Amino acid sequence: MHKDAPNQSSRRDFVKQSSLIAGGLIAAPLFSKANYFSGADDVIKVALVGCGGRGTGAAMQALLSKQNVKLVAMADAFSDRLEKCYKSLTADSKSGDKSVKDKVDVPAERRFVGFDGYLKAIPLADVVILATPPGFRPIHFEEAIKQNKHVFMEKPVATDPAGVQKVLAAAEQAKAKKLNVVVGLQRHYQNSYRELFKRKDLIGDITSAQAWWNNDGVWVNKRQPGQTEMEYQMRNWYYFVWLCGDHIAEQHIHNIDVINWFKGGYPVKAQGMGGREVRKGKDNGEIFDHHYVEFHYADGSILNSQCRHIPGTMSKVDELLIGTKGKIYTGDANIVNYKGKVLYQYDRAQENNPYQTEHDELFAAIANGQYKFADAENGAKSTMTSILGRMATYSGQVIEWDKAINSGLNLQPKQYDFAAAPPVLPNADGWYPVAVPGATKYGF
Repeated sequence: MHKDAPNQSSRRDFVKQSSLIAGGLIAAPLFSKANYFSGADDVIKVALVGCGGRGTGAAMQALLSKQNVKLVAMADAFSDRLEKCYKSLTADSKSGDKSVKDKVDVPAERRFVGFDGYLKAIPLADVVILATPPGFRPIHFEEAIKQNKHVFMEKPVATDPAGVQKVLAAAEQAKAKKLNVVVGLQRHYQNSYRELFKRKDLIGDITSAQAWWNNDGVWVNKRQPGQTEMEYQMRNWYYFVWLCGDHIAEQHIHNIDVINWFKGGYPVKAQGMGGREVRKGKDNGEIFDHHYVEFHYADGSILNSQCRHIPGTMSKVDELLIGTKGKIYTGDANIVNYKGKVLYQYDRAQENNPYQTEHDELFAAIANGQYKFADAENGAKSTMTSILGRMATYSGQVIEWDKAINSGLNLQPKQYDFAAAPPVLPNADGWYPVAVPGATKYGF
């Protein structure tokens, strides 16, 4: 433990301080350090909210960190998904010869099923992992920060401008309370990207950029007999905008975020095109299978961004930054001038697993009582960048950042319940409404 860490506090002291906070008698920002654990020892207690594949992976990585981490609570809308995750985490061997089952302490009474499960899991932990479909991220993040928890949350962090605003507001509270927040935009934690970023001035001023996420696409979960419309959409969440944000947000945000990071800012407007070329089935919901967007930054530079989910087409997931003196090829991990001279080449032998590193660094900071990570604001603004692109491709219009982020556009249902109606419904033949460029409008 860090010599300045306040882990000498007894459980009685912690409970007393927590009660004072809850009663409004003292403010959390008065704490000089961040690791006020929920026990008298150095165990960092974790709650997992969202037990699908990414949630299982994130929990595994948290438990594989070098710190004294224990999973103490789990929550998911579906019991089968939660139990599959629990079984995976408590198997004898994971990640080669490593096992984390001894770090999993989640008896049946701390496995919470349903839309409100997060409200029961979050109070039991020091750190919350948020890995549900992204439409739920704003309310889950808001609750975690309200309860003074450190957070790891997956990207994107919202699916609509109203959700982005909610995350931004909670991000300010997290900063005030000195709560560490890491967002799963893992390229920020990848050695090659970090080294390229340190040397980005070698290419001078960035004048343009390109970003790609082109591949075959992802899974489809077909409708099953007896499912309500809400359950079906939750099971097949990738294909509904209120849950996923479309693949420009759910996947391509990684590449878009890299450009924002290296640019040190966010676009002021966007225009583009997109549609459904091959992914047209009823189980493909309402999202597009391709997007091409021009993102315009305040300095006049442009990001040309493309993402595509069409089998048999060229696959490419990469970024390119073009400057006045040269280019950064992130995929090749090098920097080249306009005469073809390699100015810098990263040694691939030094590459890390960024998915593990983001957890290693987060839990090390918490164990040492350090406030080091405030990823939520950038996570929200890069999420908004991807939403801006989606709004541009859906409408076929130029969409301005300020108008979009302040539009109040909210895609979420009025009620989270399996018997409730989702915000988008199929027609009598089972087809969902799909955006039509030139006809789809936004009210601002």
